[in-house]
Amino acid sequence: MGVPALTVLLVSYFLNSSTGTRQSCSPKVSFLRPYHHLVNMPPNLKVSADNTVISLLPNEHDNRGEARFHCAILGCGMMGQEHISYIKGYSRDIRIDFLADPFAPSLEESQKVMEEFRRKEGGDDHQPTILQSEEELLQHVNDIDLLVIASPNFMHTDTLVRWGKHDLTILVEKPIAVSQEQMDQLNELRQDPEFKARVWVAMEYRFIPAIAKLLSLVPSTIGELKMITIRENRYPFLHKIGTWNRDPKKTGDTLVEKCCHFFDLFRLITGQEVHLPRVRALAQRGLNYHGEAPLPGVERPIIDSAYVVMPFMGDGSEPPSVTTTTETIGCLELCMYAEGSRHQEEIIVTGTKGRLEAYLPENKVFAFERPSMELWEDRSIPPPPSSVKQTVYDCFNVKDVHGISNEELPTHAGYHYSSTAVEWYRLLQAMKQHAKTGIFVPDVSLDDGMRAVEVGLQASAAIVNEQGKRS
Repeated sequence: MGVPALTVLLVSYFLNSSTGTRQSCSPKVSFLRPYHHLVNMPPNLKVSADNTVISLLPNEHDNRGEARFHCAILGCGMMGQEHISYIKGYSRDIRIDFLADPFAPSLEESQKVMEEFRRKEGGDDHQPTILQSEEELLQHVNDIDLLVIASPNFMHTDTLVRWGKHDLTILVEKPIAVSQEQMDQLNELRQDPEFKARVWVAMEYRFIPAIAKLLSLVPSTIGELKMITIRENRYPFLHKIGTWNRDPKKTGDTLVEKCCHFFDLFRLITGQEVHLPRVRALAQRGLNYHGEAPLPGVERPIIDSAYVVMPFMGDGSEPPSVTTTTETIGCLELCMYAEGSRHQEEIIVTGTKGRLEAYLPENKVFAFERPSMELWEDRSIPPPPSSVKQTVYDCFNVKDVHGISNEELPTHAGYHYSSTAVEWYRLLQAMKQHAKTGIFVPDVSLDDGMRAVEVGLQASAAIVNEQGKRS
């Protein structure tokens, strides 16, 4: 599918409103690192010259004589349970010692998941300590190597502040903040000399096979990148405990809660930062959940659909000028009432020499090469179909895409096309490297998580059809 003509109109409107061949995926996919502009990077962004996989130092050992990490899960709902299922697939490297959640049914379900995947993946029958609160869990901080924060969005920042001054690794679910006030808290934390924790933000969309393949092809196959469109057309938000995800103040609203994944991908794919003052958005609310009882204290519904357009900062040396016409531009399309969509996610990247299209759940990437002058001689008529070179990459095999052997990666069904398994594989390798060298190199840093939220907050503030209507 191509970029719709509406996208072109939206770009003009928003910017002016501010004064073949079939191949399997290569087993050697190289990841592009995001481009950082900050001078004062948080402590978990120190880069190692040697990023090879190493073994653990002796600590507690499994039956192979190798050490295992001690893990605590804070928040045992849907995402906590998905993390548990994959942790059990890496039981040689990590053990779950604590489950913490105030909601007893979530704790019970998490224990069932642990037992189910212990049978599927193997490993011992160690039973975790069950706790009712974060305060209880914090008393065991010296017994924890890795904290997984999978609590509701609005709790993430406070938990990072509480645990950030301890010497451990933290995997925190997105978004890491839901407001500018929380962003300010995180800025203070990372500038605090007592900040010791090594933070990895759970942006598993980066590791979805088709997206990973697309990343490996940018920009070598399409020339200079000029346009990127990310489109998600899906079902409404699922029900959460206490319906907290219906409250914009607790989620950051949809452009933060859901779309921080996509703003992270915009940065990763382009290698550029979004020029925040020029972000523009159109949004709709109240199309879903109208049959549900009103929530006390919630004055307006969360966003159901939106278009967001944005220019990028180039190499970061200076902001693009008002008259610039060659800068990279991006468009996000979100629809949360589109259960019948053929594709739930589409990522379309267009450059001066070609185009890449990734589709989910089809898990394929289509690469198109623009025709040469020789193949398209008569420019008074459209190019003949034979002049456009097309290559299709089937990315169904996550192990082939990421270059990971069958023995190393559990790929049972999950919510994110097995990308969470890859996320855990890479996190564990980073933790092993830190255990050996004292250097931690996260694929998704605290800064990455903050930048994605920053774009979401700016997009929410730049909704042009809600100006003057804010509560």
